[in-house]
Amino acid sequence: MRFIRIIPKLDIKNGQLIKGINLEGLRVLGNPFEFAKNYYESGADEILYLDNVATLYGTNNLSKFVSKTVKNIFIPVTVGGGIRNIKDVEMMLSSGADRICINSSAIDDINIIKKTSRIYGSSTICSIIEVVKIKNKYLITKSNGRDIVNKDPLEWAKKLEQFGTGEIILTCVNHEGLRNGFDIPLINKISRNIKVPVIAHGGAGNFQQVLEVIKKTKISGVAIASLFHYGLVPKFKFKKNRIGNFNYLDRVKNLNIKHTNNLKKLKLFLKSNNINVR
Repeated sequence: MRFIRIIPKLDIKNGQLIKGINLEGLRVLGNPFEFAKNYYESGADEILYLDNVATLYGTNNLSKFVSKTVKNIFIPVTVGGGIRNIKDVEMMLSSGADRICINSSAIDDINIIKKTSRIYGSSTICSIIEVVKIKNKYLITKSNGRDIVNKDPLEWAKKLEQFGTGEIILTCVNHEGLRNGFDIPLINKISRNIKVPVIAHGGAGNFQQVLEVIKKTKISGVAIASLFHYGLVPKFKFKKNRIGNFNYLDRVKNLNIKHTNNLKKLKLFLKSNNINVR
């Protein structure tokens, strides 16, 4: 029996929760700790933290977020962004992360997957595949979608599986942030041709789209950002104490929009459609 995991994805930059479209045009949405705690209390199966600029700037700043998060959140926390070596993995796990996500460093040297999975176990190591579609051809990217790499996503997924990754988060960059549905043909192709679990990410705009990708593919879960985050933005107060694009937060505050908990509603919707969720 397949149980589907619902995973809020929190992108972090300069200590703020941010969101963009096609991994670009980032806007600040608020305090990531408030969102993460709300998702935990609302029944999230896991929290996914990604440092949006770690690879670009050669940094690794999420350990403090992890250590603070796990004090109040008792579901698995997966962390990615700027993981370059065994030392980085050890630091994140020591901070309280349950699993580590790797993308760019694996593209540079796939042996990091083999080394880390042998030391910590495959279940601790997750690979992100960021896929971009250009002229009907799928390619992978690194550095949060900034650098295109001439590799076929399915062949890359198979290689990651061979080298010991325990799970793949498949991000469809062309759909990410647009809320117009998932790239089902791509997700279906990869999820049906590898044995490790696949998490679909990029395109969730409504509950029906989430149901569709679950029914038409063999995914093990869905990572969701916009559909969850924007409903919660009005719930929290915010302080503009750091650099960033705060225009959206100002607009929400001025319009006095009410918040909505789409995570709870989504799980109830999926259950009513005979999808096994916890």
